[in-house]
Amino acid sequence: MMKFRFRRQGTDPQREKIKQELFAFNKTVEHGFPHQPSALAFDPKLQLMAIGTKSGAIKVYGVPGVEFTGLHKDTTAVTQIHFLPGQGRLLSLLDDNTIHLWELVAGAPREVGGENATRVTVLHLLRSCDLLCIGTEGGGVYFLELPLLSLKDGDTLLQDQVVQSLPDDYRCGKSLGPVESIQEHPQQPGKILIGYSRGLVILWAPSTRQAEQLFLGKQQLESLVWERSGNLFVSSHNDGGYCVWTVTSGNGCSAQPSTTIPYGPFPCKAINKILWRTTQTGSPVLLYSGGMPRASYGDRHCLTVQQDKTHVTLDFTSRVIDFFTVHNIEQEKEFDEASALVVLLEEELVVIDLQTPGWPTLPTPYLAPLHSSAITCSFHISSVPPKLWERLVNAGKAQQGHQQTHRTWPICGGKNLAPPSKQHELLLTGHEDGTVRFWDASGVALTPIYKLSTANVFHTDCDPCDDPPDPSDDPDMQQEEEWPPFRKVGCFDPYSDDPRLGIQKISLCKYSNKLVVAGTAGQVIVLGLNEERSDHSVEVSVVDLLQDREGFTWKGHDRLEPRLKPAPFPPGFQPQALVQCLPPASVTAVALHAEWNLISFGTSHGFGLFDYHKRNAVLARCTLHPNDSLAMEGPLSRVKSLKKSLRQSFRRIRKSRVSGKKRTITTPTSKVQEANAALAEQEDVAPVQRRIEPRSADDSLSGVVRCLCFADTFLRDGTHHGPTLWAGTNSGSVYAYALEVPGVGSGRASERGGAGDGSACVEALLGKEIQLMHRAPVVSICVLDGRGKPLPDPYEASQDLAIAPDMTNAHSVLIASEEQLKVFSLPKVSAKTKFKLTAHEGCRVRKVAVVLFLSTAQEDYSEHTLVCLTNLGDLHLFNVPGLRPQVRYSCIRKEDISGIASCVFTKNGQGFYLISPSEYERFSLSAKVLTAPLCSVQLDRNISTPKHRFRLNSSLFDVTRVVIFACYGYGKIGTPKQLRCGT
Repeated sequence: MMKFRFRRQGTDPQREKIKQELFAFNKTVEHGFPHQPSALAFDPKLQLMAIGTKSGAIKVYGVPGVEFTGLHKDTTAVTQIHFLPGQGRLLSLLDDNTIHLWELVAGAPREVGGENATRVTVLHLLRSCDLLCIGTEGGGVYFLELPLLSLKDGDTLLQDQVVQSLPDDYRCGKSLGPVESIQEHPQQPGKILIGYSRGLVILWAPSTRQAEQLFLGKQQLESLVWERSGNLFVSSHNDGGYCVWTVTSGNGCSAQPSTTIPYGPFPCKAINKILWRTTQTGSPVLLYSGGMPRASYGDRHCLTVQQDKTHVTLDFTSRVIDFFTVHNIEQEKEFDEASALVVLLEEELVVIDLQTPGWPTLPTPYLAPLHSSAITCSFHISSVPPKLWERLVNAGKAQQGHQQTHRTWPICGGKNLAPPSKQHELLLTGHEDGTVRFWDASGVALTPIYKLSTANVFHTDCDPCDDPPDPSDDPDMQQEEEWPPFRKVGCFDPYSDDPRLGIQKISLCKYSNKLVVAGTAGQVIVLGLNEERSDHSVEVSVVDLLQDREGFTWKGHDRLEPRLKPAPFPPGFQPQALVQCLPPASVTAVALHAEWNLISFGTSHGFGLFDYHKRNAVLARCTLHPNDSLAMEGPLSRVKSLKKSLRQSFRRIRKSRVSGKKRTITTPTSKVQEANAALAEQEDVAPVQRRIEPRSADDSLSGVVRCLCFADTFLRDGTHHGPTLWAGTNSGSVYAYALEVPGVGSGRASERGGAGDGSACVEALLGKEIQLMHRAPVVSICVLDGRGKPLPDPYEASQDLAIAPDMTNAHSVLIASEEQLKVFSLPKVSAKTKFKLTAHEGCRVRKVAVVLFLSTAQEDYSEHTLVCLTNLGDLHLFNVPGLRPQVRYSCIRKEDISGIASCVFTKNGQGFYLISPSEYERFSLSAKVLTAPLCSVQLDRNISTPKHRFRLNSSLFDVTRVVIFACYGYGKIGTPKQLRCGT
């Protein structure tokens, strides 16, 4: 007799068609700031910006919503990027000494190759876009014709040719060093300045192959820049100084003029890059990075902006990668008139308005640093009501205040073809420094809206009263001006004032504007939205989760001390109540039911229930096991009440353990054990499932509360429904409490707080206690109505915002553990169906959500589906409540533990997960709901794809291959077919 019966049904064509209309997996867009940027470029004609990264990615940005992404096949750092202005093409130089040509127009990718013996140090594209100048480490300059990519052998300038024309006293037998900079003459096309590391600069005319002028610098060169008229140029050096050189007609040699060291006379760091921009007022704008006094400010990351007597040193918190200005490029214009400065830093992008007095910072509509403080949690809200959206936007504008400028975003190329979103979406991120940031996630550009700080609720190590006095308040201090004139710029701040402020859980009710924020030190804050500034104190309630335990020693951090005096709170979300859990352990779960004015919170020690309207704790339940050694430091007291509840329940659990072998359970003590035993004895196990070995009840940290859930359902009997609270723990225990909420009952929910029930309080009574047989951690709990659909959110049914739940038929509860999914009927808690997700690979469920999928073919058809993310990075979809597998997708690499842990699902079939500390990958499981770039770029002229191959002489320079990329469709640069070198 066969032990397993394989009951495989044939494929239903109709069901397969429905699944295609409902489900489709796509990775759509990457939100946030590129991780480890290494190169920057700007196309002044198309108004596009490109950023290259150390992982070989190239991202092109224009007006918000216009994004193109490409990735080199080899994971090699991009060291330089150069646009071919107006053509929709760009060149990239990689750290492995390869040059790549990218296109943003349709075409077929091609690859050509060659070999050489020296390294490329600088690329410069002439304005005609038909010639690429390549400077090398050996001091040679080579010229490459575009777009045919053919080398002009006769125009190559080797270092020996330059040395022969130098005066004898300048040669000194020294090498000129690598080529550091190449710049084309602004008024005489084709003529180029070539700067060598030793300090020599030559004005070279490729047409006549002659050096028209020699500039004999004596200090190591860092960069060069032309003045717009071409009558002078500026060089920056490694001693922290710069020189202004005059260009004369005719051949000759010019000695190095006097050097200006802005932050001297003491030794300074090198000025890495310098720009000179002319203005109509007469005084040019000088911009340069570096140059700080080495001893006192050598660790600062600075960029200086000077114009006449106005001098500002922009002080950043991360390294300056590159920068450029947005200015006039038309030849008929007499002045540059720079309008904006764009600075790419290692951790953020900063844009400075150069036309507004004071040079304020422009807010970024995208590329905002998500990781300004490390992200610790996230929460998504779809279909945000317009009123809430407007109030959040206004609160965000009030925060920016004086930083507001009237300038538009300067990187405005391309056209966003995506239709405007029909509804607003919010992504909330919790951070290590105690802030919650609100992001507009409605489209491709993830735009910051509002920032909430919880630090002013507590006394921390860095209170405002402890800050140094303001110099404006002390006349004596005003007399001494700070030098250099630093100005803190940017919002990236990786350091937290107090690690206890870290946000762990967030919950927001979009209809009542109630927000719950829980943190690392057991703090749970209830906040309400207020459009006016307010000064008030926050009422504190302490909930001791171990009030019946003796001999407990907490060796963790101390709890945060709340402020007792009124504190100022700006417009936006303001704290109304504060709950502090004891011991002050990190909050692991939180639930909010704004219609009942209740919040529930869980830690590694237990869970509690709090009525924030009455400001009183309703329930405090300890979930610790006696052998939770990591959480307990002393013996438990044998209290009689605990003997009758928790301790006896654990003894019953140990008696009813089920191993992989078939055996009889002698004395089941409840309907739950009978149901679990019946499921354990089933012989029909699908081939994709396997038996799960039970875990020990003595596992450490078994008391950690993993999930909490409010529901209006049947718990006591099948005729009366009411408010309930469900809690799941790390040991597979589920606690269900029946709640007595004044004014709520028999399916009728009303606003509490009236005169009639002013003295009544919420009560909680334990109704059911479920123990999963295999003790796998409970990941999610969801109550389903009589139609098998999840219950609506608070206020949705009572305010006719959603279809009322079915209260005539029996309800059920879906409990998802790390190893399997189970559906129990209510109120008897009898098992209906289950699915063992644990496979031979040892996968575990990490994230669970019930998602509504809309059909692309039928407007009125939709399905609720259970989405599970496993520790292998796979997404499994099951129908509800039957738990039949639908589709499976590979989403995240199984090695990406942080990506899996950070994943958050939306209610409409999308999701987000961190692919780096600063970037979210957005994906969609829905065939209908998709948020992806849809954009175009209008080129200056028709560009054809190059069809010629070229091969470099092996004795010239070490370019191992040159690849031509093309863009397939909108928003994505196609990956080329890689060919072997020499084929």
